Amino acid sequence: MKVYEYSARTIQEAIDQGLEELGVAISDVTVDVLEEGSKGLFGLFGSRPAKVRITMKDEEDTDDVARAILADAMKPEESKPRKEKAEKPAPKAEKEEKAEKPAPKPRKPKAPKEEAAKAEDAKEDAPKAKAEPKKESKPRAPKAPKAPKEPKEQKEIVPAEQADRATAAGRAQEFLQEVTKLMGVNVSVAVKNDEEGNVRVNMEGDTLGILIGRRGETLDALQYLTSLQVNKGQDDYTRVTLDTEGYRAKREEALVRLANRMANRAQKTGRKVSLEPMNPYERRILHSALQDHPAVTTHSEGEEPNRHVVITLK
Repeated sequence: MKVYEYSARTIQEAIDQGLEELGVAISDVTVDVLEEGSKGLFGLFGSRPAKVRITMKDEEDTDDVARAILADAMKPEESKPRKEKAEKPAPKAEKEEKAEKPAPKPRKPKAPKEEAAKAEDAKEDAPKAKAEPKKESKPRAPKAPKAPKEPKEQKEIVPAEQADRATAAGRAQEFLQEVTKLMGVNVSVAVKNDEEGNVRVNMEGDTLGILIGRRGETLDALQYLTSLQVNKGQDDYTRVTLDTEGYRAKREEALVRLANRMANRAQKTGRKVSLEPMNPYERRILHSALQDHPAVTTHSEGEEPNRHVVITLK
């Protein structure tokens, strides 16, 4: 069994985040609540995240149960055998046979009077055992008070190198530093340009996931606003990608696992499988994960924001 831990502002958000990243349903896992979160002052200062432990059930067991249920559903109902008529009771004359009387129990022979007298004399001659004095109960020593738990050391944040504000990376860094400061989140904003000239931003120090939000909605919103700020008044468009605490990589791995699991389900049941609505970036990950699959193919259905991926057999 695989065990994972997730934290978020509430218990439900932590469970949803774990299910989304693992790509499983609530019936495929066991959830244990480790810590209940608290909002703190204005939802920012002194807040504590809720923490849950998610334990994956064995896939073989769940698959065997599913196959057994499917097999039982496909079997035709067997006609129940008719109950045989109860045999007629025997005539009363046969039942009224006289039971044999049990043999009388043999009585134990009584001991002779002389032996009984000797036994009584032996009892009187035996010295009476002295009653042991009761042990005095010693007073229990008072328990030492438990030492208070030491507060967890906060992760030391090393400030990132400041980029040139005249460049796209510098404008993105300056914008995000101001926004996170107003949000009350102390993070380090590091920026760099990839081979194609696009800006990649990594923010470290968001241990509570405030910048990620539910299913990455806050992170996507910050990425959209940063892109608007970077490309404002510019002739060439520069793509901006935001990440924090490795969320994008973890989410991509979870989506790839989800795609493979749903492809196996479609292959076993012979039916199409519709996934939940996702943004274009996550849908592209699902399409890319299954584009070389030998048995299934993928396409998108619906309109934004309810557009979702559908997996069908080839």
